[in-house]
Amino acid sequence: MQKSLDQKLAAIHADPSGCREFIIADAKDADMAFGMASAGETLPDAHGRTRFKTLAEYREQIRQIVRQGKVDIMLMSASNNDILNNQERLFDNSHITPAARANDTTDVWVARGNGYIQQPSLPFRSASLDHIQGGRIDCTDAERRRGTNLGLYSITFNNRLDLDKLALERYAEFRAEAERKGFRHFLEVFDPNAPEGLTPEATPGFINDCIARTLAGVAYAGRPIFLKVVYHGPKAMEELVAYDPHLVVGILGGGSGTTYDAFKLIAEAQKYGARVALYGRKINHAENQLAFVEFLRLIADGVISPEEAVRAYHGVLAKMGIKPHRKLDDDLQLQTAVMSYGGGSTASVPAAIPAAEKKPITIGSAGPATAAAGSSANSCGCPTKKTADAPKAGGCGCGCSGKKDSAAKVKSVAEMTQAEKLAYNQAKRDKMFGKF
Repeated sequence: MQKSLDQKLAAIHADPSGCREFIIADAKDADMAFGMASAGETLPDAHGRTRFKTLAEYREQIRQIVRQGKVDIMLMSASNNDILNNQERLFDNSHITPAARANDTTDVWVARGNGYIQQPSLPFRSASLDHIQGGRIDCTDAERRRGTNLGLYSITFNNRLDLDKLALERYAEFRAEAERKGFRHFLEVFDPNAPEGLTPEATPGFINDCIARTLAGVAYAGRPIFLKVVYHGPKAMEELVAYDPHLVVGILGGGSGTTYDAFKLIAEAQKYGARVALYGRKINHAENQLAFVEFLRLIADGVISPEEAVRAYHGVLAKMGIKPHRKLDDDLQLQTAVMSYGGGSTASVPAAIPAAEKKPITIGSAGPATAAAGSSANSCGCPTKKTADAPKAGGCGCGCSGKKDSAAKVKSVAEMTQAEKLAYNQAKRDKMFGKF
């Protein structure tokens, strides 16, 4: 199956300034950072008690989001990648590209009670490329081709000559091995975790300059296919995007925040040139991850505004009987200060909401409410059966006749123009939630 990541990257490079394709990645690699808390907490039970989700529950959430099909990349730890891709072959019939975290610098070692993250980042790699690609050391070329051939490599500059030089040397070693083994990567550049002589105001320019200087010495065969950086606001994003239009820039999600933080961030970053968003905790800590991801895709595709999406998401939660983490008014608060050129303090959605946005939302049977119950929706609008039920020849796997979405049979979404995709998704939105 063709991967949407490759299709979108090709479209972006063909028209860097005009292409509106947007890549979404679910960063389910937290088990290489947070230990027992990696999978997040369960929703409170009848007694208000929560617990950490298990590794098995974490993997099942990955399976559900892959079956849902709304993201383009699923980023995992090497161990989860081995089970879900190399062994289960979860991605064989999916447009989603599997990826694995290829290194784990010390600034992501977030064990309870630790002091690691306060110390300057040091380069480190737990995973081997052979294990990511083929599931065993010294895997064959055939095993490499069947395995996972995309990974995240992270680097943290701290304005420390000795440590930054060491980090760049290790990155060069990784690039050489990756190129020899046919392994692509995207580059995550964290903000300094223990900077020396660097003010917060100087950080965006420092990061942009470090990226440009680092990649100037790398031939295109060894370059990352895109970047993952902190969103520092419109000015820094526009500067980085304009410097090299073929350096595809993505943003990382950071902490959980409000639902509006997550939805607004993806819209604002896209507006100023970002073409990728990689959300970890923002997805993982959502009340319902499948519904949350559904709205991320609708926002990225220009179908719905962030403000509309927050209200619709709360409507989905209410229909499902899920208590939200925050009341709607509180969830519409914007807690980040990087959405404008001048920064600023915490803002909220204006009190005067257009009348069109106040209309009640009707949830259709094929919308996020259905997907959130444990299965995704096919193009026919029916929930996908579990893997054991097996897709039926000529059908979608749900047992229907496959005649509900005749337009999709004429032309797949991947084949549509941007205008056709927008119209198609708007029609789906209106069917799911009613017209705004």
